[in-house]
Amino acid sequence: MTHNSDLPRADATRARLLDAAIEAFANKGFHGTTTRDIAAAAGMSPAALYVHHKSKEELLYLISRNGHEDTLRLVRDAIASSEVPVEALRQVIHDFAVYHAEGHTRARIVNYELAALTPEHYGEIREIRRDIEGELRQLVERGVVSGAFDVPDTHLAGVALLSLGIDIARWYREGQLWSPEWIGESYAKIALRIVGAD
Repeated sequence: MTHNSDLPRADATRARLLDAAIEAFANKGFHGTTTRDIAAAAGMSPAALYVHHKSKEELLYLISRNGHEDTLRLVRDAIASSEVPVEALRQVIHDFAVYHAEGHTRARIVNYELAALTPEHYGEIREIRRDIEGELRQLVERGVVSGAFDVPDTHLAGVALLSLGIDIARWYREGQLWSPEWIGESYAKIALRIVGAD
């Protein structure tokens, strides 16, 4: 959630609407949610929503863009944490899994409502997703070149590794048997097996 008290009033209102949209989209899906639902969840009138956002789709786009930009930053930071491919991969998969478990509501919208975006907005998000995939693929390639990893196809291995974390948003809910941290540690071990690391 965004800490609205730290923002100027208009920014705080926009952030409140984004938080309300996340909850509404999570509960009813993008197509099942009305602008009235979002406004009501934010404690505002439907007309007030349009003062800050052009449309329901714009809210989805902003949620998706912010989520993907956060993910790209997280992946880059984790990869930069070590020159050793095994350690870098362990860190990136751990952080990626924890992020998707802790933020499962937003992550579910970010990853599973993409078809509702306009072609222009979808194209922008697709570029960020390609950057995320490219960062992980380069790490896997680095591991293969160094002899630390053994995979038949680095591109497919990268897609498989990302799919692990993304899918957490589909099934994870609070109160699970597994904590986000435990999932992160376990997924990191699974990831190293996927790439054939010793």
